[in-house]
Amino acid sequence: MRACRNSDMNRRYQVVSLFSGAGGMDSGFSLSNAFRTIMANDIISPPASTFVKNFGGKVVFVEDLDRLSLEEEPTYVLGDVSLIDFKKLPIQADVLIGGPPCQDFSIVRGIEEERRGIHVERGKLYAQFVRALAELQPSMFVFENVPGLKSANNGTAYHTIVNDFAHLESVLGFEGDSGKDSSDVNGYYLVFSGIVDSASFGAPQRRRRLIIIGVRNDLLKGTSVKREIRQRVNYKLSGGHLLFSRFPLTPLEVFEGRVLPELQAQYHEVMSEYSELVGLDTERAKKWKKLVWDRLSFDIVRDYMDANSISLTSPEEIEKAFEEHERLLRTLGYYGRRIEDLQFPDGSNNILKESKNVLQRLQMIPPGENHEFVQGTPWEVSGRGISLIYRRLHPLKPSYTVVAYGGGGTWGYHYKRNRGKLTNRERARLQTFPDDFQFHGNQYEMRAQIGEAVPTVLALAIADTVQEVLGLL
Repeated sequence: MRACRNSDMNRRYQVVSLFSGAGGMDSGFSLSNAFRTIMANDIISPPASTFVKNFGGKVVFVEDLDRLSLEEEPTYVLGDVSLIDFKKLPIQADVLIGGPPCQDFSIVRGIEEERRGIHVERGKLYAQFVRALAELQPSMFVFENVPGLKSANNGTAYHTIVNDFAHLESVLGFEGDSGKDSSDVNGYYLVFSGIVDSASFGAPQRRRRLIIIGVRNDLLKGTSVKREIRQRVNYKLSGGHLLFSRFPLTPLEVFEGRVLPELQAQYHEVMSEYSELVGLDTERAKKWKKLVWDRLSFDIVRDYMDANSISLTSPEEIEKAFEEHERLLRTLGYYGRRIEDLQFPDGSNNILKESKNVLQRLQMIPPGENHEFVQGTPWEVSGRGISLIYRRLHPLKPSYTVVAYGGGGTWGYHYKRNRGKLTNRERARLQTFPDDFQFHGNQYEMRAQIGEAVPTVLALAIADTVQEVLGLL
């Protein structure tokens, strides 16, 4: 496998994407213009159709893969990843990306289990990512997952994962006819392993992900090179060079397509609609009045700073932050495009019907609150302890995490009092999918594709970081 050189910076690196879904991670890598996904894979059909609609290429069934030659266009392999023989693929991958579901990850390891390697029950889909990494041997990989993976099995799962990445040659049991043995397999040096919040990179949403990035061991020579790369990657993925971590982008901005100083009238209108709730006689409503309503100035910038606990270090800081907001809105194609004014050929901006009872309940729940606000009233619902149920967005604070599945009021709800469910396109904007990204499937299938995706802006930050590292190898 060839190493990447500085002269390669002008070429597009080749990406293999596993557990790809609709292509959230791929969208960010594509937006960077330095990468091209040559193969993707998942087991569900609607996301596959979405992927090829946006990235081109074709869908092939995994059973037919060995009878096809992979061409210049991307190939989306539909089917069980365990059936893909990566050794026989006529491709050369620079980067492997993917977020395998790890719900079934279990650790059964002792002396005997260590020898069994990939056959150990420790997350079947994760094991397929490890297998692809060993057989493709890309220069780098990006592994993403839920933050809870770090504490799964009392931390043993996470420890096993990072150890496996570093020592692939000792955990994969190659068959005799595979054409490889352990001496042909390089492990990976982890240049980053940590939890990042998408809001720090411009997503108008609090969405934390575990990100692990590795570089193939044989491409790194010397402790100083490793140290330099780790420092660069950790700086880039801390978000410290951006202002979003302190001045987050908001749902109001991505829905209206303008920055906050231009949205004073819209903000005043939204919040004024809830004035009658001030007199609601419940403990939750009284607390909301004291801690939220009575603090409102109805000045959008002041209320934004208060809602996000922002204190300025200089007068120019807030201006620079909003300039950063505008740049991102323009990059994503949102600027000047109010979402309520737009129609999309995929039907993703259609407003879904609500029952009369649900709409009446929602009219009694202000921005940032949930079903608990109406406990003890005629609009009370079950779901105690589940904060997501009938939770409204706050126009000036990052959204709660957009979810893929669930009923009973888990869809996600607009900050406007006369609105119920978010449209799928509004949810896509919270995930920072560009507006020209088109979805395939019914409303519930689109919801799942959007909710399962990595936010585009986080994927873009990762892609830019990977490109920088590849240029140093």
